[in-house]
Amino acid sequence: MAVKSGNTGVIKMHTADGSEAAVGQTRNFSIESTSDTLETTVLGNADRTYISGLKGHTVSVEAYWDEADPVQILLDPGTTIFFEVHPTGTGTGEEYYHGQGIVASKSISAAADGMVEASFSLTVSGAITPADNS
Repeated sequence: MAVKSGNTGVIKMHTADGSEAAVGQTRNFSIESTSDTLETTVLGNADRTYISGLKGHTVSVEAYWDEADPVQILLDPGTTIFFEVHPTGTGTGEEYYHGQGIVASKSISAAADGMVEASFSLTVSGAITPADNS
């Protein structure tokens, strides 16, 4: 297993004109996948039993706010968007993940002693699919 640095990671969104572009000033991003657990315990069982239920995924992005970045501007709550998450960069053979989601939240914050920052959260509709850069 190869250990890789996250500093080459890229997250791309498909913009309104259909082109894809990286989210500018990205500081970090994450994909969180969850699965419902459905209890199947019946009378007479001494231990609880479960089966796997529906899966869900969330993509989160944190960036320095850039009001001139067309991708950051595009990420308004309620917007449906296609995404690509490239954890180790866009080089040939690098694995990435793609799918479609709805922008669930957008937050812009500032502190007197810090940068203006933005965070975005996408609720994925359907599956996240792995692929390799060609």
